[in-house]
Amino acid sequence: MGIMVTYGSYFKDDENLMKSVNRIEIFDTLVAFLAGVMIIPAVFAFLGEDGLQSAGPGLMFVALPKVFEAMGPAGTWIGAAFFIMVLFAALTSSISILEAVVSGLMDKFGWSRKKAVIIETAAALILGVIICLGYNKLYFELKLPNGSVGTILDIFDYISNNILMPVVAISTCILIGWIVKPKAIIDEATKNGERFGRKGMYIVMVKFIEPVLLFLLLLGSLGVLEKLLK
Repeated sequence: MGIMVTYGSYFKDDENLMKSVNRIEIFDTLVAFLAGVMIIPAVFAFLGEDGLQSAGPGLMFVALPKVFEAMGPAGTWIGAAFFIMVLFAALTSSISILEAVVSGLMDKFGWSRKKAVIIETAAALILGVIICLGYNKLYFELKLPNGSVGTILDIFDYISNNILMPVVAISTCILIGWIVKPKAIIDEATKNGERFGRKGMYIVMVKFIEPVLLFLLLLGSLGVLEKLLK
């Protein structure tokens, strides 16, 4: 979400925001759907139901390598191609994440881009080394609130994806839906005469439906929802 806010601030006023949003919706959903269609059947076919229990880093670095190994000689090449693509995906994503933090440092402290990039890169490198050491020198396991057991990488992944993202998303819905009001967003998106075709749906979603669903996701991540259902 920080990436979207940062990149959105560079958006030109004369660009058609609604057209860009529609393209992102279509291609992002299509890629996610195709990835699920390819990965889930492959994991189930080679590892059975136990393989489907993996998620996040466990799916990427434990379950899928076992799938490639089970494919025989072809799996070596397929696995190599897969992780090369993952490398480039991670690199481009890292640049986007870096820009979100660098932009904030530049705006907050008035630093030059070079200084902000160096400081943020050093911090990211230190954290990256600590996470890598979590698989050897600093290895330990910790039971997470959602019932899974994780290492350092899993803990970081859990905090960012299962706690921070829902909290920020809920806060955003409250800010836009009840404080700033959806009209401010709609006016910004249609200031060049664009048509906001799903205006009513957007207002209902951001004010009522999304906060409730996100809160349920947060409760599920914290293990509270499971206890309540019992």
